[in-house]
Amino acid sequence: MCGLIGFLSADGAAAAVAPEIEGSLVSMRHRGPDEGGVWHDDDAAIGFRRLSIIDIDHSHQPLPWLDGRYQLIFNGEIYNYLELRERLTRDFGTTFVTDGDGEAIVAGYHHLGPKIVRELRGMFAFLIWDSHERVLFGARDWFGIKPLFTMTDERGTFFSSEKKSLLDVAAPGGAVDTTALQHYLTLQYVPEPASMHRAIRRVESGTWFTMRPGESLTTHRYFHPDFAIRKVDEPEKLYREIAEALEDSVEKHMRADVTVGSFLSGGIDSTAVAALAKRHNPKLLTFTTGFEREGYSEIDVAAESAAAIGVEHITKVVSAQEMMDTLPLIVWYLDDPVADPALVPLYFIAREARKHVKVVLSGEGADELFGGYTIYREPISLRAFERVPRPLRRGLGRLSERIPEGRRGKDLLRRGSIGIEERYYGNARIFRPEEMQHLLKTYDPSVSYMDVTRKLYEQTTHLDDSTRMQYVDLFTWLRGDILVKADKMTMANSLELRVPFLDTEVFAVGSSIPTNEKITKETTKYALRRALESIVPPHVLHRAKLGFPVPIRHWLKDTMYDWARDIIVSSQADAFISKDEALRLLDAHRAGPHDYSRKIWTILVFLIWHGIFVEQRITPEIPAPVYPVRL
Repeated sequence: MCGLIGFLSADGAAAAVAPEIEGSLVSMRHRGPDEGGVWHDDDAAIGFRRLSIIDIDHSHQPLPWLDGRYQLIFNGEIYNYLELRERLTRDFGTTFVTDGDGEAIVAGYHHLGPKIVRELRGMFAFLIWDSHERVLFGARDWFGIKPLFTMTDERGTFFSSEKKSLLDVAAPGGAVDTTALQHYLTLQYVPEPASMHRAIRRVESGTWFTMRPGESLTTHRYFHPDFAIRKVDEPEKLYREIAEALEDSVEKHMRADVTVGSFLSGGIDSTAVAALAKRHNPKLLTFTTGFEREGYSEIDVAAESAAAIGVEHITKVVSAQEMMDTLPLIVWYLDDPVADPALVPLYFIAREARKHVKVVLSGEGADELFGGYTIYREPISLRAFERVPRPLRRGLGRLSERIPEGRRGKDLLRRGSIGIEERYYGNARIFRPEEMQHLLKTYDPSVSYMDVTRKLYEQTTHLDDSTRMQYVDLFTWLRGDILVKADKMTMANSLELRVPFLDTEVFAVGSSIPTNEKITKETTKYALRRALESIVPPHVLHRAKLGFPVPIRHWLKDTMYDWARDIIVSSQADAFISKDEALRLLDAHRAGPHDYSRKIWTILVFLIWHGIFVEQRITPEIPAPVYPVRL
């Protein structure tokens, strides 16, 4: 797990940019505190920071291969690298000079070309410079676990794991992408491929690309998620397949030359991963976090789960003051604003875990693959509306507008009156268009959240509504929120996070499960729960999802009120956000009875981001790295 930056010159002057590449590595030292390096020729310059996990004494990067024809920089882990190395040796007589996974990528590219990407089982963002063909090849993993930003200026094109490093080498000015901001206020994150800076984009998940000096980037999508639903005549056989696929994935995700721990939130996903991981590390350490407020902590349940599976458990309790003090630093690590409050406890538990281990496993991705979100059951609750004639359904929608805000049934009527393409655009729905008009000074009525999902719905007309929601989440919520916070908050602490559910073999099984085996009137993730009956403790098996809840609803009324007000008043983002409307929401939340905490949090995170990256008025103090005491 590491940080990379690469540059392809438009005019053969890469050597002049190499010193800037080296300087920019400072901004991503947290991604790779163990070592760093820079290489360049006339056309390309690449830099790297390494967090050594596999083949610690070798596999230094940039990695030259085949007498220097290729130069590789690679962020991530390839979990089937041993099998790939064996295959390349058998089929092509490849000789390896390291014991690492990176060499399998570059050797595979030499022999198989771009097809190697589909052979990689893991998380990755990498660049390979071929000095003979003078072509840059790169790729990003299937689900978007590892980030890759890109930017082009008159000198050429840059790529980096951290947007901060691009801002170091090629200042694009303070141009905020107002379309990205509008989507952020709806979704609580900036959807790919955009970033909040207009000049900086992201290479999308599941794509590979090529580029020659002076030419444009050419991208190819290699991952087209196919929910090929199958008929299940023997449910027990399906449950065994799920359990076997997950067990195999966890086994491969445990491959490391350092100690591997596991996050444990108290839910079924992380508990299953921890229970399976213990089979490969009897001394497994698990970590959880919570708050000193009833209903906002899974510490007790996680401790009970840890005891049941027989692992040592370490906890971290987060205070409101710690949240306020640390949020600017967290936003700095994020690069782009993500208004998910769960970022904060994740940052703190990652920092605690780094004192003990260098790698942790976690349960991200299970909900998207196995139908875990309660919202996926919505098509069941709205089924009655499908029998209502469309004109009458529209009338119910107009009726819902007359019902007072917060009144029971209002949202059900509104959602039942519209189609899935209009009502579902991911798990977060922060500001609706009519609300945003009062807040966002650059509001553009021609920009719609449906712009983000339109193509996704066009690609899934053959699927049922619940499965379409899963598909949408793979390209929106998962890679825009879940995986961004997972990568950024762990790498902020030089900790590698691995996600066994987001594995190609696990996806192959999960994507084939019939909807009635995922979603029922009573529960979600039905087939997964059945598959895990012999793996997770009974008290977890049917427990409602909680995750890492954050009590901002309560704290913004009292403890955090003055802090939030000061952020709004002192901000210089007046060109975008109406301070009057932001303060009105804050005061209305404090007075009650309605809960506007997520809206307020979304505003606060953007204002802090603007203060750091545009105004340059806020300068978080970067803490010293935390190194493990047990390896």
